[in-house]
Amino acid sequence: MTCFFICAKIGKSAIQESKNIMNRTDAIIAASIGSGVAVYFYYILGQSSGGLIPESFVRWRWLWLIVFPLLAALGLQIAFLIGKKFPAVYQLAKFLLVGAMAAILDLALLNLFMVLSGAASGAGFNVAKGISFAAATSLKYFPDKLWAFKNKNRQNLKREFGKFFAITLAGLALNIFIADIIVNQIGSQWGIPAELWANLGGIGAIMAVFIFNFFGYKILVFKK
Repeated sequence: MTCFFICAKIGKSAIQESKNIMNRTDAIIAASIGSGVAVYFYYILGQSSGGLIPESFVRWRWLWLIVFPLLAALGLQIAFLIGKKFPAVYQLAKFLLVGAMAAILDLALLNLFMVLSGAASGAGFNVAKGISFAAATSLKYFPDKLWAFKNKNRQNLKREFGKFFAITLAGLALNIFIADIIVNQIGSQWGIPAELWANLGGIGAIMAVFIFNFFGYKILVFKK
């Protein structure tokens, strides 16, 4: 009887522990996105010059390839625990990770366009930024719908995507506007190379649009 009681306690404890750990799929997705972010910053740090970033920091940038995936998974696990009391927190964390994935694609396309066109500022930069942002944001429709917002509704998909794209276009306009101010109006500061400054401008624009898109998608597109 005592043995049965102990086994029951152990089983109950294991169930409670599993309820406090996010599922394996979410952990793998988070770590994968963290790896993508790490690769991007590994590249950016490799492009730095002029002593703007300490040489030791650049030399050890490979550590980011290990640290970022772990931090992404750990951050999502913490959001999962908080989300047990405040569900929107876990949803926001997953949206942030999907946004990070889209941001990396956005910036990768932007850098590709800059390499092909040689334009790191001006009208050419604005066009490249618009194309890269629209492509990256459109591709994150299904990850946002199925993973971040857990919306499995298959009715009126055309209407839903239409609203998604409308908010995306509004975000695109805001994205280009902010990036244009940073890159073209303010311009490179403190001796930062033009291409690196363009990336900083792109990151600043993405961060501002993130909040706009989250509430737009949650309230108008993927509401349950």
